[in-house]
Amino acid sequence: MILCARFLLAPPARGTGGGEAALPALGAGGGEAALPALLTLAEGISPVVQALPPDGALLDVRGAQRYFGRDAVELAALLRVRALAHCGVDCVIGAGPVPMLARMAAREAAPGTTLVVTEEECAAFLAGKPVGVLDGVGPVTARTLCAYGLDSVGRLAGVPLAVVQRILGTRAGREVWELARGIDRTAVVPNALSRSMAAERTFGIDELDQVEHRRALLSLAEELGSRMRGERQVCRSLTLTVRYADRSTTTRTRTLREPTAHSAALADVAYALHEALGLQRARVRGLSLRAEDMTAAERAARQLTFDPADERARRLEEVADRARAKFGPRAVVPGSLAA
Repeated sequence: MILCARFLLAPPARGTGGGEAALPALGAGGGEAALPALLTLAEGISPVVQALPPDGALLDVRGAQRYFGRDAVELAALLRVRALAHCGVDCVIGAGPVPMLARMAAREAAPGTTLVVTEEECAAFLAGKPVGVLDGVGPVTARTLCAYGLDSVGRLAGVPLAVVQRILGTRAGREVWELARGIDRTAVVPNALSRSMAAERTFGIDELDQVEHRRALLSLAEELGSRMRGERQVCRSLTLTVRYADRSTTTRTRTLREPTAHSAALADVAYALHEALGLQRARVRGLSLRAEDMTAAERAARQLTFDPADERARRLEEVADRARAKFGPRAVVPGSLAA
C-alpha cells in the first residue's frame, strides 16, 4: 500500500509592528522549510519515502506493514501523531495500491483524516472523475479525449485499448488507458530529485511599495538559484504567486528561454511576471516563487554567449556560492538586500 501525506504547513507568521524587518533572512523557505524534518519522521516509518514539494510525501509502506504488524490506516495514524508531536503540523493522508491513487485520495481527504482506496474500490473511485485528473493528461490531451466523448475516466476505461491508441498514439494511448483502469507503473523513488522548489516571503505589513516587492523577488531568486546550484539542478519554468491582504492570490507561470539556475536570469523573469500583473495599488501580503520542471544540470544545454558581463557574473556567482557554503547563507548577498 502507498501513502500520500499532504502536510498542512502554515505560512511564516506576519509581523505585528512596523519596526520589524520586511524580509526574513535569506534562506528561509516559508512553509516548505519544515518539509525536511517531516520527511525524516516519515523515514522512521518506511525507508521508501519520496518528497513531493512543497508540502507532501509518498511512502511505500508495504514493508513497514510487515515490520510494525500494522495496516496502512494505522501507519497513517502513526505518521499523523508524530508530525503533530514533533513539528506541530497536521496532515491529510491518502492510501492506495499505486502512487496515483494515493495522491488522488490525499486530494479528496478532509484535514486530519485518511482516505483509503482499495483495489476493489478503484474502478468506482475513478469512474465519475474527469479525464484531466489522470497523471500526464494535460489540457490538450483532455480536450482531444473529450472531443471523442471520452470525458470521464470511466468512459475512457470502458473503451478498447486500440481506440485510445488511435486517438493519442501507441505509447501515450496505452499509458492513459492503463491509468484510467488504476494501473500506475511508476514507483516511489527514495531521495529522488525534486521536480520543483519554492521559496516564500511574507511582509511585516501589507506592502504597496514596488521597491519592496522587487527586493523580495530578488531575495527569492537568489535563494532558489543558490539551492538549485547546490543540488546541481536547473529549472525550465518559474511560477510567481502573489498573496493579497484579503488572502486572495494571483499565480502566473513563464517558461524560461533555457533551463537555468542562474540567479540573475531567475530574477529577470520574476520581475517580468510581477510587472505584467500591474500591482501599483495592490496591498501585497506575501510573494512566493517556485522553480518548476527541474532536471539535473548536466543534462541541460546552455546557449553560449560572447557577453563578458554574463560570464563574469556567473564566475562571481560560483565564488559567492563557495563563500555561502563555508560561512552561511548571509555571507554574500546583493547590495540591495544587505540593509
